[in-house]
Amino acid sequence: MLDRIKASIPALPPAEQRVAKLVLADPRSFASLPVAELAERAHVSKPTVVRFCRSVGYDGLADFKLKLAGSVNEGVPFVHRSVDEDDKPADIIVKVIDNTVSALLKFRNDAASHAFDRAMDALAQAGRDGRRIEFYGVGNSGIVAQDAQHKFFRLGVNAVAYSDGHVQVMSATMLQPGDCAVIISNSGRSRDLLDAAEIARKKGATTIVITASGSPLTQHAQILLAADHPEDYDRYSPMVSRLLHLMIIDILTTGVALRLGEHLRPLLQEIKRNLRAKRYAHPAE
Repeated sequence: MLDRIKASIPALPPAEQRVAKLVLADPRSFASLPVAELAERAHVSKPTVVRFCRSVGYDGLADFKLKLAGSVNEGVPFVHRSVDEDDKPADIIVKVIDNTVSALLKFRNDAASHAFDRAMDALAQAGRDGRRIEFYGVGNSGIVAQDAQHKFFRLGVNAVAYSDGHVQVMSATMLQPGDCAVIISNSGRSRDLLDAAEIARKKGATTIVITASGSPLTQHAQILLAADHPEDYDRYSPMVSRLLHLMIIDILTTGVALRLGEHLRPLLQEIKRNLRAKRYAHPAE
């Protein structure tokens, strides 16, 4: 919830921005103080406090305070950072969605478009030249790598995904200049991925890294697509990070498809026709 408020600040009017900053400065006090004192501390009117609560997606001050009070704890370890053990299903729905939306909004505001531009250019060029595009990930990130391979091979490019550390090292060793290796990691600390990324870069492939900024894996990135989020990879099962990584793959897929141009459209139409025919054809007797 706090991350969502922080991400919303640039879109708020100046007076409501002051209320947002008051929330972020001391959320526990904000959840307990009366509206008159909140307005005085933020140097705004009482209606402005209520308007702020509605601007960030809540029914009013009472609803905002209730949700705020429930979000300033540490959550249930290894489950989700925003939920409590006694949360009802309705609370879990709101908290999980709010936590995800805030992370997506923060990424939208912080994303480096020039890095995406470079990554799309490199991937599109590799596709046009028939070079190899490989996606590496382990564990949960291995599932994201598989999703990336599924999306990219439909673009008619030479795409493959590997989630086994030994296979990643062998495959990275066979890369050449013009090839692309996309390394996906939540923590950016996996030994297997660090090894594969280092080898891929030494072999002259373009290394595109999707991970948290400041992690060891970034040192091997020629193009870094930083996916920062509040999820503690040591304590919580990866939820927000997985959705961020999948979204980044969707952005890359869309950008590469546009760069590959008109010749791609007939292929996609043919794939759709063949899938439709397979789906609705009567089985042979």
